[in-house]
Amino acid sequence: MNTSWRSASLVAAAAAVLALTTACGQEGAPSAGGQNVGATAQAGGFGSAGTSADNGIGNGYGANGRQDSADAAQPAGELAVAADARLGKVVTDSAGMTLYRFDDDTAKPPNSHCEADCATAWPPVPADDATAGAGIDKALLGQVTRADGTKQLTIGGWPAYRYAKDTKAGQTSGQGVNGKWFALAPDGKKASLAKLPGLSVKKTELGDVVVDKNGMTVYRFTKDQAWPKSVSACTGSCLEKWPAVAPVASDDTKGVVKKGLMPFTRPDGVKQMTVNCWPLYTFSGDKLPGDVNGQGVGGTWFAVSPDGKAIGAPQ
Repeated sequence: MNTSWRSASLVAAAAAVLALTTACGQEGAPSAGGQNVGATAQAGGFGSAGTSADNGIGNGYGANGRQDSADAAQPAGELAVAADARLGKVVTDSAGMTLYRFDDDTAKPPNSHCEADCATAWPPVPADDATAGAGIDKALLGQVTRADGTKQLTIGGWPAYRYAKDTKAGQTSGQGVNGKWFALAPDGKKASLAKLPGLSVKKTELGDVVVDKNGMTVYRFTKDQAWPKSVSACTGSCLEKWPAVAPVASDDTKGVVKKGLMPFTRPDGVKQMTVNCWPLYTFSGDKLPGDVNGQGVGGTWFAVSPDGKAIGAPQ
């Protein structure tokens, strides 16, 4: 009995080695810069993937509707720093609404060039009661007198605005509008996430896990197949919840095992990345870099370790 088991194991191991040099490796090296399948791509460099009218054609400033003047003058209160999965650290007001800066303004000296209809689409943030919360240097807060005599908050010298189309806390639909509007970082600069390789390693509560170029945790599905060829069992609505990781060039990775690091073609014709020949996914329930909310979901989804293993999966 033991001899039969060992023989079967040797045969399986030989088949796996052969697969690494044949079926799993037939796709060749991918090109860099792919997006996750199922993730919403940003259209035309704007902050939201809506119609052209939504992104700056309507009234010319990125918002078509008019905002009540009382809403526009809402006090800022205690400013806070929020973590955005796409932009990194951004400044919000006390209600959690994202604050923005305008490239046509100046910081030295502070000066606002957003008036009339522009100020309707991008309400200036009053300086009166604004205070610095955790993560914000109060020395960077200031004010500028607008043409109408009101005082507008500045951060690092840059006049601060809200966006009329942000209707809920945490939204950043103003990011990149008309190529001139950007979320404010705590230092007054444009918010941006540090550039990461296509796949790299991040420390989380689970230990070291593989993350994508946005710092989002990468997962494996135990119902998938790695050998003799990569096969994904996640199709249809599954991909909406678990977007497939797009191909990544092998030289665009850091800290990830090179074995079986290659793409394969899904039945729908889309190419998907693998590590150790296992298909890779992100999880729509992860909102911030380093989140591991997908770990153990359904007893079939597990974060990926740097060597391609499924962390915490039953052996």
